[in-house]
Amino acid sequence: MAASAKSFLADAGYGEQELDANSALMELDKGLRSGKLGEQCEAVVRFPRLFQKYPFPILINSAFLKLADVFRVGNNFLRLCVLKVTQQSEKHLEKILNVDEFVKRVFSVIHSNDPVARAITLRMLGSMASIIPERKNAHHSIRQSLDSHDNVEVEAAIFAAANFSAQSKDFAVGICNKISEMIQGLATPVDLKLKLIPILQHMHHDASLASSSRQLLQQLVTSYPSTKMVIVTLHTFTLLAASSLVDIPKQIQLLLQYLKNDPRKAVKRLAIQDLKLLANKTPHTWSRENIQALCESALNTPYDSLKMGMLSVLSTLSGTIAIKQYFSSAPGAAATTARSFDLVKLAQECCYHNNRGIAAHGVRILTNISASCQEKDLLPLEQDAVFGLEALLVLCSQDDSPGAQATLKITLTCMVKLVKCRPHLSQSVVESLLTQLHSAQDSARILMCHCLAAIAMQLPVLADGMLGDLVDLYKLIGQSATDKKQELLVSLATVIFVSSQKALSTEIKTVIKQQLENASNGWTAYRIARQASRMGNHDMARELYQSLLTQVASEHFYFWLNSLKEFSHAEQCLTGLQEDNYSSALSCIAEALKSYHKGIASLTAASTPLNPLSFQCGFVKLRIDLLQAFSQLICTCNSLKTSPPPAIATTIAMTSGNELQRCGRISNQALTLSLQMKHSMEEFRNLATRYGDLYQSSFDADSATLRNVELQQQSCLLISHAIEALILDPESASFQEYTSNGTAHVESEYERRMMSVFNHVLEEVESLNRKYAPVSYLASNTCLCNAVIALLKVPLSFQRYFFQKLQSTSIKLALSPSPRNPAEPIAVQNNQQLALKVEGVVQHGSKPGLFRKIQSVCLNVSSVLQSKSGQDYKIPIDNMTNEMEQRVEPHNDYFSTQFLLNFVILGTHNITVESSVIDSNGIVWKTGPKTTIFVKSLEDPYSQQVRLQQQQGQPPSQQQQQRTAYSRF
Repeated sequence: MAASAKSFLADAGYGEQELDANSALMELDKGLRSGKLGEQCEAVVRFPRLFQKYPFPILINSAFLKLADVFRVGNNFLRLCVLKVTQQSEKHLEKILNVDEFVKRVFSVIHSNDPVARAITLRMLGSMASIIPERKNAHHSIRQSLDSHDNVEVEAAIFAAANFSAQSKDFAVGICNKISEMIQGLATPVDLKLKLIPILQHMHHDASLASSSRQLLQQLVTSYPSTKMVIVTLHTFTLLAASSLVDIPKQIQLLLQYLKNDPRKAVKRLAIQDLKLLANKTPHTWSRENIQALCESALNTPYDSLKMGMLSVLSTLSGTIAIKQYFSSAPGAAATTARSFDLVKLAQECCYHNNRGIAAHGVRILTNISASCQEKDLLPLEQDAVFGLEALLVLCSQDDSPGAQATLKITLTCMVKLVKCRPHLSQSVVESLLTQLHSAQDSARILMCHCLAAIAMQLPVLADGMLGDLVDLYKLIGQSATDKKQELLVSLATVIFVSSQKALSTEIKTVIKQQLENASNGWTAYRIARQASRMGNHDMARELYQSLLTQVASEHFYFWLNSLKEFSHAEQCLTGLQEDNYSSALSCIAEALKSYHKGIASLTAASTPLNPLSFQCGFVKLRIDLLQAFSQLICTCNSLKTSPPPAIATTIAMTSGNELQRCGRISNQALTLSLQMKHSMEEFRNLATRYGDLYQSSFDADSATLRNVELQQQSCLLISHAIEALILDPESASFQEYTSNGTAHVESEYERRMMSVFNHVLEEVESLNRKYAPVSYLASNTCLCNAVIALLKVPLSFQRYFFQKLQSTSIKLALSPSPRNPAEPIAVQNNQQLALKVEGVVQHGSKPGLFRKIQSVCLNVSSVLQSKSGQDYKIPIDNMTNEMEQRVEPHNDYFSTQFLLNFVILGTHNITVESSVIDSNGIVWKTGPKTTIFVKSLEDPYSQQVRLQQQQGQPPSQQQQQRTAYSRF
């Protein structure tokens, strides 16, 4: 009983950290050797979890060999379990090192007299096709089994044939005629033909094979007109064309022909489904004639379900390059105009259709046309799109059904897209949303609030009057504590925070707090506080974090909330800054720093080994250093007021030969202040570099968080540039690199305000440089201090990644050879090279590739001499260090490569292997990890013997001089 409880806990994930890979494998091996069938099956089905936790080849190879043994000697149920494990762990198959031994043990069952055992073996071989694509014995067994009289075995052979055809060109060429004969043979049952036809979709390895398969499918379509046969053949036709690429235009025409002429609904539905697949895969291959034919079919069909399918294809195409081709001018203007109106006419007809799905596709087509086509003839479609969207909004916001909610999501997405491309439509769209908010269902209100927030983030369109409507609605939500109400409280609060460009009024704070006290739980209050921190409403956030401190059960959560409260309080201190009041600014920054230091202590206490909060700590430490640098700069500027006017300072500097003294008196004070300015400029540049490092280490961050870090980096570069341009080196300062980024698309109010400050400061610095050749000390001081205050007056936004990690990516490295004890060095002779093998596994969270995907992994290997042993000899410089870099592309989240390292110098060397990733855009991200091993370089015995003899004054013997490979043994 205790043992079974232990195994249950291990399976549930408790206490698994205590087991290393070998212990876990031995535990499962014990189950495989058990005499009870139940325990054997339980051990087999737990292997995928083992592979997930220890995804390196050594363990996977051993585990699969054990499973192959079970497959060889077990019964059919155990074989079925092993088959399922193999199919679940398909991406780990290529890590099997002894492929021959594994296949040999599995393949032995193919000679069994039991057709079910042979069928399971065939499916097993088919599942392994990716690692044994060219095994001739497997090919022969599949061909043989296709002629079997047992249906189970034949179906298994078809499965294996499909898998091998996808992987092996030779097998596909060899099996194609066999499949063709079986399909055309009169003795083959129809249901078997239906299973054989899909194999032809894999015959795309070369043009001749694809062409012959296409001809066969063309014959089948005409020879077997039954519904099932036509459906299977047409779909295989489409998949073959999509893989071979050259026949896609012909396939589109064929599908449109069946859609138009075949009266059977099932065939039409299949044609629509395949057209949608081709519209997603290759929209550029659709001609105007194809789109026109689809429009005509949609206009003529009396069936709503078919019309919706066709509109779905057209709405997919309308968001791609195909729509521009459709509206592009061509010879024969009259025909072109008639064609161009067919799509518009169809969309306008469908916008007000009584079927919600059809109406949604209609407005999506109009929105996409309005967004992508700038021609004057198409501009009136904007209003049609807005009216259609408003009608759908009224219809769907009153309905709580899942279908209505799905349609509402499409409608709101179209609204955001339309407003982004056509800002002049934003006012009417926002007004219709606010009007409907009062009468809509709660689930619809949540989605509408998300839409309002998305629009308001792009454009400041929510005026004070609208804010009043939102606050009134917040009061009317009611006392219910259902999940929908909680979600609505958060969504509405977010819209209010986005729409209040300045600080929240006392009335709004009171309303939000009152509702939270009446109808919310702690989680809702935390989410609202988090949104307040993101939007820069730090006063509100601080009060909410304060109220939550006593409601958490964990010490780590308490410290986390306490740190957030302190950060909010620190940022709130900075809102009282005023221009030209520098003593007040210094006291505000000092107060903020005091809170930040308290907060970072709490944040450190909140971190755990599983959740180290590295980004949060790095971001806050940089903010603290930035505030200290700002404070130091203001102090230095105040000190410069005691320096003489620049004309006198310049004269004195020229006579003394020290250019730095231009900024002040001859006295040491002026020189010190000038050096302080130079030090301040270097400090801001160093901060910018550190912000860049933080950016590069945040591979999993969302784009808004990365943009926030980038803005902090730009503010540091801006101040360092201003110091250089105004005080240190006005002649060589350039404005080109700083003014080019101003035209980028602004995504949030915080970014808008920061960019405004950047542009204002640059204009001030540039105008001062132009007006006054040497800038006066008073003007430069005032400009620098006002720039600092303007930057600090913009409330800092704590973006999503500070609170929430939506994408999780990590790399696990394994080095071989590796010592048993990490502190123990690996022994290598100095006349030999060490072959260091680096293997790695990319591990993902629940949403892999949400923001960016790994294209390749960059591995950097370097070695440093820790301690020498023995005498120094003359050694070439090239042999003294190891610095190597390789890029490898992960396959199924696994990669491996090797490095050859020299250790000529005797002693202990420290080898460091560091990994970084390169995303699909070619950007390098320093994600880590960094692994270290020690190598001890030893003198080879022969050299040691010669050296000892030389030290003793004896010449080497003749036998040693004529040393060969045989004399070593």
